[in-house]
Amino acid sequence: MKNVLLKAAIALPLLAALASAQEAKPAEQHPGGGEVHILKVQGNIYMLVGAGGNIAVSVGNDGVLLVDTGLANMSDKVIAAIRTLSTKPIHYIINTHVHADHTGGNEAIAKIGTTIVGGNVTGDIADAGQGAAVIAQETVLDRMSAPTGKQSAMPQGAWPTDTYTEEKNMYFNGEGIQIMHQPAAHTDGDSLVYFRRSDVVVTGDIFTPERYPIIDLQRGGSINGIIAGLNHLIDITIPASKQEGGTYIIPGHGRLCDQADLVFYQEMVTIIRDRVQASIKKGMTMEQVVASKPTRDYDPVFGATTGFWTRDKFVEAVYKSLSGEK
Repeated sequence: MKNVLLKAAIALPLLAALASAQEAKPAEQHPGGGEVHILKVQGNIYMLVGAGGNIAVSVGNDGVLLVDTGLANMSDKVIAAIRTLSTKPIHYIINTHVHADHTGGNEAIAKIGTTIVGGNVTGDIADAGQGAAVIAQETVLDRMSAPTGKQSAMPQGAWPTDTYTEEKNMYFNGEGIQIMHQPAAHTDGDSLVYFRRSDVVVTGDIFTPERYPIIDLQRGGSINGIIAGLNHLIDITIPASKQEGGTYIIPGHGRLCDQADLVFYQEMVTIIRDRVQASIKKGMTMEQVVASKPTRDYDPVFGATTGFWTRDKFVEAVYKSLSGEK
């Protein structure tokens, strides 16, 4: 997928931003109920759009692997879309983080998964008879579950069945897959998923190219962690000729991207972080920083003024993250 305006934005950020202006739509504003659309990315990987958060699907001789599952009320449509790509068993679900627009379909989709371990998989990722294995960073399980006698945040059927701490590697559908923890970014349980042969990276909500990033402070997120995650993504992506194509990036929400889109986004987030940090050093309050509009030159592209995640909410979250407020 090409996006000429946003490539030009690297050289002419303000002009391109104005030309491609559109209001951001946070995940919490997507209730589901629409249609799920399928986009072939490259290699084994497809992208499903319209079920809440974006979903990546790996299809091949070994079966089906998903990265995220969308909203719970979209599970039937997600399953129907997957079945147009492959009738083989769904062996694995990888969650990029805990939010329900990315994990809501875990329970329903895992139930229809395989009951037989398939493919050449390294390690003890899947267990026969348990449906699809759900893989996530260990903090995701902590946040979905609860101590004995307490109400858990999500039903047990949606919980990860296999967790990791820093990195997990597996081999499926003829390629190596790296699952990498990105600490204290969008949340404290974020994972980046890199399909090495297909050359596709799935980012979760660390990268959302049509809105400012949501920083979930209550679940361990931070602005510096977001930037560290974007820097990590830049390190593992490689552009093709004239900065077009190469490694493709499936973001948590929004269009398919490549490294040029990512670089522009990283520069934008870093610039705003630095502006807010400078204001804090001057002794400005959060209200004063919000009133100073540190995002103003990027608002035509990223700055929603209504809904759950507005430009002002973003600035407030950046301020609290840098100042240590909660």
